[in-house]
Amino acid sequence: MYTNIANDLIDKIKHHLFEKKLPTEYELMQEYDVSRNTIRKAVDILSQKGLVRRVQGSGYYINDFGPRADQTINLTMGVSEGFNHLKLTSRVITFDRVVADEALAAEFGCLVGDDLYRVIRYRFRNRQAYTLEYAYYEREEVPFLPIEAAHDSLLEFIRNEYGVSVDTSDQYVGIESFTSEAAFITGLPQGDKYIVLYQSHYRKNNVLFNFSKTYYLDRKIRFYFHASNQS
Repeated sequence: MYTNIANDLIDKIKHHLFEKKLPTEYELMQEYDVSRNTIRKAVDILSQKGLVRRVQGSGYYINDFGPRADQTINLTMGVSEGFNHLKLTSRVITFDRVVADEALAAEFGCLVGDDLYRVIRYRFRNRQAYTLEYAYYEREEVPFLPIEAAHDSLLEFIRNEYGVSVDTSDQYVGIESFTSEAAFITGLPQGDKYIVLYQSHYRKNNVLFNFSKTYYLDRKIRFYFHASNQS
C-alpha cells in the first residue's frame, strides 16, 4: 500500500502539483484513507530518493534543484526515473548478443560466460548530443528484448514485461577519454574527456540483471545524490 502511495506522490511531484511542500500527514491520511504509519513509510521512500526533506515542526519540503534542474541527474532516485521534462531520443548503434568476457566481469561484477544482450545507443536531448551508452542485460533475467524498446526506456519495458525492477544499484562516476569507437559513432574527437557513469542494477535478492557505461556529452551536466545521517 505505502509503495503505491509513494509512487503516486512521486508522480505528483513530477507534474508540479505541490508548491513547495507536501500536504500535512493528516491531509495525506485523509486523501489516501490510511494510517499515519502508512503515510510515514510512503514519505520515507521519497526522502530516501532525495525528493523531500523533513523540517521538524514544519513538514516535508520538496527539494529544489535550482535553475539547473534540467541538467541535474538524481543518482539516488536513478537515472531512468529522472525529472527532466526534455524527451530523450535514441539512435540504436548496436543491438546484439554477446558473451561476457573477463573485462566485463571485472568491471561490472557479472560472471565470465554470461549470455548478454548488448545495446549501444547514441542519445539526444532536444536534438543535442546527450549521452553515448553501452548497456548489457542478463538474458537469464531478461529472456527477450525487442529492438523497438531500445528507442525508449529499456528498464521500463523490463519492469512492465517481466516485473523486474531496480532494487539496489552500484554507481560510479569518473572522467574518461573517448575511445576510437566512441569517436567514430559520435563524430567527436578521440581522446576528448567526458564524465562517465558506471551502473550495475540488481533486482531483489541482489541478482544482477543490467549494467552499463554511459558517457555524458553535455558538459554542463551535474549529479545529485541524497545522504542522511542515520546515527
